Amino acid sequence: MARQNVSSGRPWEASCGFSRAVRIGNVVEVSLTTPTAPDGSILYPNDVYRQTRESLRIIEAALAEAGASLSDVIRTAMYLKDMRDWEAAGRAHGEVFGKIRPVTGWIGVSGFFTDGIVAEVSATAIIQPKSRSKRTRAGRAPRRRAVRRRQ
Repeated sequence: MARQNVSSGRPWEASCGFSRAVRIGNVVEVSLTTPTAPDGSILYPNDVYRQTRESLRIIEAALAEAGASLSDVIRTAMYLKDMRDWEAAGRAHGEVFGKIRPVTGWIGVSGFFTDGIVAEVSATAIIQPKSRSKRTRAGRAPRRRAVRRRQ
């Protein structure tokens, strides 16, 4: 299977040797995502809610480049500097995934690579194949009626 690496263009991806996302087959893994601008500056320092939302926006863009969408996400993980902020991160996550409802978890960490970051998010997506035929509610293809020819 072919491998597709996706970059967000953040400065440390090349220097640290990682991709924002990697797709192999129908699986897309999105790395731990920081709330950063393309120049590497930290967005919304010390604001868990806004950093979670920004990380999810960056994840959505990486998924799109890999041919996936938020509706393909089956797992997320939220990393927080202070676990007392889980509700703010959860609120941001719920606004994005409220109807999709992937599995998730919160992980407390002692810190991130630079000051101001208080939340990061990672995700896994599985792209579902598109159906070629119309499906009924039961998930079966509709029956075709036999056409009788007149003789």
